[in-house]
Amino acid sequence: MTDHTPGPLSNPDLAPVPAAKRTWSTWNVAALWIGMAVCIPTYTLASSMISKGMSWWQAVLTVMLGNVIVLVPMILNGHGGTKYGVPFPVLVRSSFGTAGAHIPAIARGLVACGWFGIQSWIGGWAIYTALGALGLFDAASDSQHVVRFLDISWLQFACFLVFWVINVLIVVKGITAIKILESWAAPFLLACGVALLIWAIVKVDDPAALFSQKSGFKTGAEFWRVFFPQLTAMVGFWATLSLNIPDFTRYCKDQRSQAWGQIIGLPTTMTLFCFIGIVVTGATVIVFGEAVWDPVTLVGRLGSAPVVVISMLALTMATLSTNIAANVVSPANGFSNVAPAKISFRTGALITAGIGLVIMPWRLYNDLSAYIFTWLIGYSALLGPIAGVMLCDYFVLRRTRLDRDALYDPTGAYAGVHTPGVVALVIGVIPNIPGFIHAATGAAMFPAPLQPVLDSIYSYAWFVGLVLAGAVYFALAIGKVRPADEPADKEDAS
Repeated sequence: MTDHTPGPLSNPDLAPVPAAKRTWSTWNVAALWIGMAVCIPTYTLASSMISKGMSWWQAVLTVMLGNVIVLVPMILNGHGGTKYGVPFPVLVRSSFGTAGAHIPAIARGLVACGWFGIQSWIGGWAIYTALGALGLFDAASDSQHVVRFLDISWLQFACFLVFWVINVLIVVKGITAIKILESWAAPFLLACGVALLIWAIVKVDDPAALFSQKSGFKTGAEFWRVFFPQLTAMVGFWATLSLNIPDFTRYCKDQRSQAWGQIIGLPTTMTLFCFIGIVVTGATVIVFGEAVWDPVTLVGRLGSAPVVVISMLALTMATLSTNIAANVVSPANGFSNVAPAKISFRTGALITAGIGLVIMPWRLYNDLSAYIFTWLIGYSALLGPIAGVMLCDYFVLRRTRLDRDALYDPTGAYAGVHTPGVVALVIGVIPNIPGFIHAATGAAMFPAPLQPVLDSIYSYAWFVGLVLAGAVYFALAIGKVRPADEPADKEDAS
């Protein structure tokens, strides 16, 4: 394999990971997913479903099915990372071209920047709530001292900055620090989740009452109208990682490690933690007389100082482990890909953190549940087509055989903009635009009966985009895109 020295398409962070440094085992990948999946948004996933009429078991099954579905492109896209040791922005050069790859890489990165800011605010809010619960300040009084420019108090902003700085200190240490964080966080977070579940069962006199909620749908048609948009949102929750999973699988020992690590870590943890959220929230109805979906608010009401400290430590760790892995690695590599000679992974991570700070994420965080289920479908309409193009290119047309050196060659086989990939992406997005605009603004682009049809298409945004873009790419690229002549070299993991 050619030595990839810093240049217009390479730097030490984007270069292939040598076989000797591919040390991640099944546990490391599973721990990565446990650390990412155990977070506040996962805990609250079922809130919107239940508020729309689903029973607890319908909500849990919807979450599980969505994660089993997204697991498929997750493992498939992870294959190229493990086989060639390359990150997402490099792997996607085969389907979009070395210049065209900036489109999917930056699109994925900007979504992550928004999530980085929001997760940082959640972590800071957990710190703020813990300090108030411990009696170190009067929360009611502090809330009256809002800084006009920030729209929050100085103390709230300071707590946000503390958590933001913790994130920055870890990311500047690089991928090794992230691996260590996830490996240690995973068992701790699982233990805390089980502890919450035990608290819920112990606190109520009749545990069976926690599972007595019935479906609010009168007909099957009502259920299906809610089910499919929610399923799409579940797929959209990790549609981001289904693209840039090569950023992590490039460090895996072999394909078995990356595949089984994801199978063990993703759908199981998402389903379990969502289930815990449902049971614990059901207990809050009995204990406090109201449903408390926000775990930060719940912990603040538990009363015992040691319990508050331990619980807030768990919430902070959960948010930190999710934020670092899910919302830093991808944009850091994406920004580095724009100018590899000038932007390293560390610099890209700092750019990500800076964007997450200046967007003032607390202004976006009004209703987390509404945010998730409105916008997850929205950006899944963009990310689904990218996944469709990548999968068709790598598995169907190239049959997993790439010229790795050409991925770093500005005049090689993948140079420039690969038009079929860009055209397929645009065509894959177009059918979902009317539905997205209607959902986001309330303004219908077309009169009835056309707009309801387009809204229905938008309910399946990720699926529609993936299939359509993949089909268009196949039609445009067949006969032009072929497997590399040379087989993968000896350093490629099989």
